[in-house]
Amino acid sequence: WTKDRLLETLWGEHIHLGYYEKINEKEDFRRAKVEFVHKLVHWSGLNKLPKGSNVIDIGCGIGGSSRILANDYGFNVLGITISKEQVKRANQLTSPECTCRFQEMNALELDFDDGTFDGVWSVEAGAHILEKQIYADEMLRVLRPGGVLAVADWNRRNTKENKNKLIDNLVMKQLLDQWSHPEFSSIEGFQKNLLNSKYSVGKVDIDDWTQFTIPSWNDSIIEGVRRPNVWIKLGPLSLLQGIREIPTILLMRWAFASGLMRFGVFRTRG
Repeated sequence: WTKDRLLETLWGEHIHLGYYEKINEKEDFRRAKVEFVHKLVHWSGLNKLPKGSNVIDIGCGIGGSSRILANDYGFNVLGITISKEQVKRANQLTSPECTCRFQEMNALELDFDDGTFDGVWSVEAGAHILEKQIYADEMLRVLRPGGVLAVADWNRRNTKENKNKLIDNLVMKQLLDQWSHPEFSSIEGFQKNLLNSKYSVGKVDIDDWTQFTIPSWNDSIIEGVRRPNVWIKLGPLSLLQGIREIPTILLMRWAFASGLMRFGVFRTRG
């Protein structure tokens, strides 16, 4: 999706869900995505770090969050991703004055010493990673003592709470297969990953932001109607590609509305 520019042209530079303070309040999808970044910064306590703090954005995409962290909060930000195309595009979108840079790197093999960063930021990256414990370990390993960890992700319902196991499993398989995710953890499950890490300090706060983010799914489709120039700019094949994704987006919306999926946020101090 980075090379074809479809999601960027439709949704802007933030390829993650938005934050809607009131579930029935109509918000511009792109503005809601920016609001999400600020909400997570303040909820996690990242905003209490001084200007000039070193922050790593794990799974940075094309750098939307990294640029806000740098421009609005004065951090020195390193965004990492496993995609060469994302690194290339993130650099193209970033002005020379912005105090952030981007590098190709595996989140499970961070090439840094222990305690390198004052802040660790990761939004909607964990769903793409199978080894959740290593993911948690590496984030906590590179966080300095007293630093701030801020994570947000798509999470599945705790499997112990399954009421319609057959239906849940069928829907979950479809969601995983359609967008090539290896596995979703539960909010409680990933909290345990952070707590069980040998780098943990023993306290991890969690919250469920499903009600604040769920309008994003409908808006992600509506953007295609709001911005018809996208299809003119990118051509008819992009329209077919966008239409093809609608059933999965609607299924995701149903999964979050039914409780099968949840949007979890996590914070801890190093």
